[in-house]
Amino acid sequence: MSHVPFDHLQRYADNVTTDVETAVIEAHLAGCADCRSALGAVAPRVEDLWVAMAPALAIARRRPSPLVRAAAWASPAMVPWVLMTFAVAALAVVTDLLGTELPSLVLLLAPIAPVAGVAAAWSSGMDPAHEIVACTPRAGLYLVLRRTVAVLGVVLPVLLPLGWLVGASPARWLLPCLAFTATTLALGTLVGVRRAALGLVSVWVLLVVGPSLVTATVPALLSPAMAVLWLAAAAVASVLAVARASLFTRLTGDR
Repeated sequence: MSHVPFDHLQRYADNVTTDVETAVIEAHLAGCADCRSALGAVAPRVEDLWVAMAPALAIARRRPSPLVRAAAWASPAMVPWVLMTFAVAALAVVTDLLGTELPSLVLLLAPIAPVAGVAAAWSSGMDPAHEIVACTPRAGLYLVLRRTVAVLGVVLPVLLPLGWLVGASPARWLLPCLAFTATTLALGTLVGVRRAALGLVSVWVLLVVGPSLVTATVPALLSPAMAVLWLAAAAVASVLAVARASLFTRLTGDR
């Protein structure tokens, strides 16, 4: 395990570190007795404080429950966006069950359903704690993928039964859904995840959903024959996202 450099400990003891540096150093001190001892050499009073906190730190280091570990994959910022996705999906199901002549709204919206949650999962503009999280050792693509998996793990289990209920087979929307998710991440390295998500959703609604509702026909892009195209798009976007992984830690505040 790497340790906090002595000069950083000195700056921490003198209270001249930035908020982000302070958060990172304190997170390390919570689990490193050697660094706490080193800090005691430059700031005995601070060492006394850490000694007093030892019982609480021991409790904090206990193995968390499975529910807590699962929640650690998600970002609190994405919760309202996932709930909004559920609300839109429920509205689409109600519309489909009314027996209108229009194509299934669940089928049309399922490909872009996770995009809002993915945008919130790693967006500096939506997460107040983004700067602190971005300074952690696991920041970057690793954390982005964890949070993306968390979004898919919540959204897809809801879409599958809803799609079955209205007759929208997963064979028609699952690959497009994964392709949109990967493309959001890939474009996110260029323009920011939030902007990428907004752009993709806008294009899909304007060029696919809108015309499909006007003509009352299912778009060719959602036909089973297009599965190979969607698989290729997902693969290419995934490769681009991995190739530009380091950029996820350098998104600006408005992204």
